[in-house]
Amino acid sequence: MPLSRVRHTHSAGQDVLIEEIHYTWEEVRVQRDIELKLTDWRAVKDRTMSQAWKDYRQALRDITEHPDADTAADHWPEAPSDE
Repeated sequence: MPLSRVRHTHSAGQDVLIEEIHYTWEEVRVQRDIELKLTDWRAVKDRTMSQAWKDYRQALRDITEHPDADTAADHWPEAPSDE
């Protein structure tokens, strides 16, 4: 699940910003670790992982290369659809 930095509500058919959320590196790393653990089963020896899933998992590992936690959250990789 990607990290979202904004919360919205709808009012009179308009999308209204409620608040902008700021993340710490600890929060980003915790979410990254959860996402990696949820996809570990795709990396077992007797299974061939698609390139899309390899790329996704690599993007999760590289997430801390962004200059700050908020930028990392804004560029959170999207998991590929199941094959």
